[in-house]
Amino acid sequence: MKGYMYILECVDQSFYVGSTYDLIMRCEQHQRGEGSNYTKERLPVKLIYYEEFDSVSEAFQREKQIQGWTRAKKKLH
Repeated sequence: MKGYMYILECVDQSFYVGSTYDLIMRCEQHQRGEGSNYTKERLPVKLIYYEEFDSVSEAFQREKQIQGWTRAKKKLH
């Protein structure tokens, strides 16, 4: 099953990095305040970047890598 790593920009201009098997559903969950506690407090959010992988585990590994990036580096994507 395919997986996706994604970056959301929150209303306060912070970034949220996540991974999922269904990108559209997950973004809709975030918009409804159901995606995570972090984004729930920072609505609305906007999808600004994503990558597709062969599996969710690969997407999760990429998520963890990008979470370690600086804000400036995340913004470039």
